Amino acid sequence: MSNTPRPRIRLDKREARKGELVEVRALVAHLMESGQRRDTSGNVIPRKIINRFTCTVAGQLVFACDMEPAISANPYLQFRFRADETGPVELVWIDDDGSRVVGRETLTVTG
Repeated sequence: MSNTPRPRIRLDKREARKGELVEVRALVAHLMESGQRRDTSGNVIPRKIINRFTCTVAGQLVFACDMEPAISANPYLQFRFRADETGPVELVWIDDDGSRVVGRETLTVTG
C-alpha cells in the first residue's frame, strides 16, 4: 500500500459545451509542515510543503499556482476554466522533495 495521498477531485460537469465554464474543486491530504516549528526535543521540524499545483486539460495548462508555507494543511483549491476540447483533466501537486500527487478526471466537450 502506498503512502501517497489520494486527491479528491470534483468537476461540476463531466460534459460541457465548447466555451462553457467548468468548475473544479480539489482537495489533497498533506500536513504542509512550514519548517518553522520545533518538536518536543527542540529540533526544527523540516519543511515539507506542496509548492506547485497545475491543472491541464487535454495537455493544455488551464491553471497553475505556487504555494508558500502559510498555506494550510490539506489544501483545498477551487477554480474555473473554459472548456475547449475533450480530454483528461490532470491535476498535479508537487512537494518540496519532488514527489508528485496526480489526480485525473475526464471531460467531454460537445458542439
